[in-house]
Amino acid sequence: MGRSGAWLLVAGFVLAALNLRPGLAGISPLLGAIMGDLALGAAAAGAITTVMVLCLGLLGPVAPVLAGRFGLDRALLAGLLVLAAGAVLRSSDGLPGLYAGAVLVGTAIAIMNVVMPGLVKHHFPTQVGLFTGIYVSCLVTGAAGFSAAAVPIADVYGWRFAAAAPALLAVLAALVWAPQAFRRSGVPGQGGPRPYRALLANRVTWYVTAFMGLQSMSFYIMLAWLPTIFRDAGLPADQAGYLLSLTNLAQIAATLTVPVHAGRARSQVPHVTAAAVLTAGGYVAVLLAPTTLPWLWMIILGVGQGASIALALLIITLRAPDPASVTALSAVAQSFGYVLAALGPLLIGLLNQLTGGWTWPLLAGLLVCAVQLAFGVIAGRPLHQEAILR
Repeated sequence: MGRSGAWLLVAGFVLAALNLRPGLAGISPLLGAIMGDLALGAAAAGAITTVMVLCLGLLGPVAPVLAGRFGLDRALLAGLLVLAAGAVLRSSDGLPGLYAGAVLVGTAIAIMNVVMPGLVKHHFPTQVGLFTGIYVSCLVTGAAGFSAAAVPIADVYGWRFAAAAPALLAVLAALVWAPQAFRRSGVPGQGGPRPYRALLANRVTWYVTAFMGLQSMSFYIMLAWLPTIFRDAGLPADQAGYLLSLTNLAQIAATLTVPVHAGRARSQVPHVTAAAVLTAGGYVAVLLAPTTLPWLWMIILGVGQGASIALALLIITLRAPDPASVTALSAVAQSFGYVLAALGPLLIGLLNQLTGGWTWPLLAGLLVCAVQLAFGVIAGRPLHQEAILR
């Protein structure tokens, strides 16, 4: 591959990574408008995010099938195209389009989530920590950008246009990635299915999966409900959206630096511990003083959550020896993990309805952080010489 081809590969990789969260993050600031327009309750509104996150879990196994048949590069392209279609569909009139579009968006992100670690392992095998950091940074940058832009766009063009806006970025990424996807030397199917029975029988697989799921649950609880929590505390809707954007922006510093350092370390336990403590600190601050220094609380929360997701994806990449093995482990960890995570926004919405406030929901979130820490410490311990799928 020449220099121009290498730059095109990196550009397509970065643009694809920027699409990993706008379809999810751009919805939560719009929940108030969606609830008002469609007469939805809190649980039904929370189910929009839950549907998408549940798809990340249930449909993650589609990715290894696509990768085995068409290759990782083309599987990523398919994810981008489905994402664009889903974002447009969910902005159509009525509940069926809203939830069907959410399913397509969740399906697309599930495919891209699973194949990205495998692409890192294949295209950048000597720079796993660096490119894990790059793509996770792009992930949170996309989330931050659309969190901040959703309400202003909706104010001008309506919530439906704002909900469809991620399709524009997905189409751009697909156009740039398409030459890579159709290169004859692109990532092949990797020789068929991996031994999932052995993978599922390995305890480390479940430690990694639990850590992935619990840190994701903590993230999606805040992604779905943080703007509403701040609005109920007395802040205006646009400021609540900006604060959600700030916590996503704060993740960038962690996602750029933590994987590089943790990837060089024999054990990721110190990094996992610091990330969980910072995340819990953000929850405590929002619980006790949501309007006192909300920008500071969002920075603390963002650094903790950014480090957590970066570590979860890095550990997946480090625990398997080749791109196909990484894709297999990624499918298991993200599929089961996101099914677990999908329960978070729905249960928090139900707790809010039952208790009439946010104290018990946020205490439940703190419990999630504690269990996340326990499994993260186990998953982050140094392995013996053999990898999970070697």
